Amino acid sequence: MTKASDWLNGYLTAWTSKDETDVRAIFTDDAECWFRPDDDSPVIGIDAIVEMWRDPEPTDPVHDLDVLIENEELAVIKGTVDYPGHEHYSNMWEVWFAPDGRAKKFVEWFMTPRKTE
Repeated sequence: MTKASDWLNGYLTAWTSKDETDVRAIFTDDAECWFRPDDDSPVIGIDAIVEMWRDPEPTDPVHDLDVLIENEELAVIKGTVDYPGHEHYSNMWEVWFAPDGRAKKFVEWFMTPRKTE
């Protein structure tokens, strides 16, 4: 496994469990979570990130996510997330790593499909 695939596995575990320990295992104490690159109010700091992760999902997500590229500093993860009965997203994530493999910055780029009439 690679640093990025290990991180993604940890992310999926934390996403499912919503457990504080799992979330703290993948983000640094001073981490930043950006929901889009131009986010006006990113979530900053592990305590705020843990609190944000407690928010319930609209439905159980079905995801297909893979590491696209990575180096020691950055991973780009691509894929889809479907919330059945709610919304479907195409995603690209930037994960900026601290030396210990946790994310110090997470930037989500997402798109929803065009609505067809």
